Amino acid sequence: MTGVLANQQITALMEQGVIAAERPFVDGQVQPASLDLRLGTVAYRVRASFLAGKGQRVEDRLADFEMHRISLNGGAVLEKGCVYLVPLMERLSLPDGISAVANAKSSTGRLDLLTRTITDEGTEFDRVAPGYTGPLYAEICPRSFSVLVRPGMRLNQIRFRNGQSILSDDTLHALHNEQTLVNGGPAVISDGLGFSVDLKPANGDLVGYRAKPHTGVIDLDKLGHYAPSEFWEELHTSNGRLILDPDAFYILVSREAVHIPPDYAAEMAPFLAMVGEFRVHYAGFFDPGFGHDAAGGSGSRGVLEVRCHEAPFVLEHGQIVGRLVYEKMDQSPSQLYGAGIKSNYQGQGLKLSKHFASDQG
Repeated sequence: MTGVLANQQITALMEQGVIAAERPFVDGQVQPASLDLRLGTVAYRVRASFLAGKGQRVEDRLADFEMHRISLNGGAVLEKGCVYLVPLMERLSLPDGISAVANAKSSTGRLDLLTRTITDEGTEFDRVAPGYTGPLYAEICPRSFSVLVRPGMRLNQIRFRNGQSILSDDTLHALHNEQTLVNGGPAVISDGLGFSVDLKPANGDLVGYRAKPHTGVIDLDKLGHYAPSEFWEELHTSNGRLILDPDAFYILVSREAVHIPPDYAAEMAPFLAMVGEFRVHYAGFFDPGFGHDAAGGSGSRGVLEVRCHEAPFVLEHGQIVGRLVYEKMDQSPSQLYGAGIKSNYQGQGLKLSKHFASDQG
């Protein structure tokens, strides 16, 4: 078979030493279709984001860009607007035919914490070539909030693939007819399943949040701790329209409720740039089972992490802003999102990250 490796296959790779770590793996690190990656003990403040490039190691390139290094033992603040490189605890020895792709975890993206994975000889962010052997690094750039981090924190995750098994539009149509992949709107299928923005909520007029420009530090270990009003401005509209300010960061929600059946995984891809100069996600993995057991399988809405570029841009209710690319699993996972594991966003609506108190809208 081909497809995304399931949790039991990832566990087998760990037991075989294909995935190794400088500290023992911890409970909850393996998700239904991905592995959480852990920060190491040091962060390098660098002048600029970079890729190692063909034939070069990240460690050697650091000499060109390092400004200073910070121990994460005991906790350290990564400051807004700065770029850091953190060696991760995990390393890979992938066999030929197995590739990997990384992405920020949901809570990371909802904090506007740009986190990307780089490798030795890498020419792309978040992509690991088949047969790669070597360390992994996280590039971290806090965009809206300064954050307090410690070794072992899990800001990004990695997914492994045996070959490629992206569903064609015809197959996606058939799967939707069989299992209803989207509720709350028509199934717009073109190079994936399209989703739109909800700016006319069923109750009230709260449609999203905009990050405040001058806030305190967020300790990533503190859950349900911070008052949303200290970090976010509520956005209300009664006409189904929102004007995005250049370089501001927004939390919005999809109009549609999305369903990922157990034998499939999905990745959120940004919509074509020609529809507007904005980005709609930083965290893009949807695990098998997302929306599957919520309200009888009727789906969970997708939170949109939106950053506008260049010029103010008007979003209208129901406007298509992105798409979900579905892939077949290589095996059926032995655990599903939301089914007996700690899944913070199953059945979600408009929701900030888990670090904020739950009195939000």
